[in-house]
Amino acid sequence: MKLTSPPQIYIITEKNTSMVTTRMSRASPPSSPDGHVAQPAALPRISAPARRFAAPRTIFALVLREMATTYGRSPGGYIWAVLEPLGAILILALAFSLLIRHPPLGTSFVLFYSTGYLPFSLYQSLMNAVSRALVFSRPLLMYPAVSWMDALLARAVLNTLTGVTVIYLLMSGIFIFTETNVVVDITRILSATAMAALLGFGVGSVNCLLIGVFPVWEVVWSIFSRPLFLASGILFVYEDLPRTIQSILWFNPLIHIIGEMRTGFYPMYSAEYVSPFFVIFLSLTLITFSFTMLRKYHLDILNDR
Repeated sequence: MKLTSPPQIYIITEKNTSMVTTRMSRASPPSSPDGHVAQPAALPRISAPARRFAAPRTIFALVLREMATTYGRSPGGYIWAVLEPLGAILILALAFSLLIRHPPLGTSFVLFYSTGYLPFSLYQSLMNAVSRALVFSRPLLMYPAVSWMDALLARAVLNTLTGVTVIYLLMSGIFIFTETNVVVDITRILSATAMAALLGFGVGSVNCLLIGVFPVWEVVWSIFSRPLFLASGILFVYEDLPRTIQSILWFNPLIHIIGEMRTGFYPMYSAEYVSPFFVIFLSLTLITFSFTMLRKYHLDILNDR
């Protein structure tokens, strides 16, 4: 077998610039009879196993973090999630019972205002949580395993589950402790709840984008959205308004959601103005726009803050 002479390697030391010749102690690979050096066989490429259900596991971890930071540190925890809307409903019922003898629908002030306030509260809490999702989870978004979409979905899931639980508990308590002879249409109630959550997620996603690009938008939106409490049908029925005001408020998606919710508790009430298609189309349009823009500019938003 023919062996080639070992190559010489020249090493330049820092203390002495002289060339030091060393010889390799390992022989070079053997060559074939025709003079070509044989190449070693390539090793099989081993890839790291992919994480199973990576996105759901990340979202679940963010949900647990959200639960611990939002409700775990305050005295009472999740009790305040129930007491806050309950207190608002009781104040509304007591105040208007002193002004008028009967609510616009039915005989129970508590039931009437709860059917308006609870879907509005679900929308508002979900919208506010999603609007600050990138700001809240910014330290975790530095990790490759956590994406901006995980942060938005985690806050949306937690606040939706919390809002639905609050609606169930308060409505059950109203039926137990008050005399409300109503026939519940669960399909309409679930439809209104789903539309409130979808609209809150859509508006919150757009606000998350705008707050990241223009931080002053958070203050502008808080001022702009304050009249929604009075213009969404919580305190009144849409049909009692003049035609001119009806034509303007029809473009408020919240008034459709609250009308849909009340049809689920008042069988005699027929909210013909309600358009689920309008609410769903508007919500999906907002989600599509915000996700498209966030996918393109989320790194700029995180680096600028």
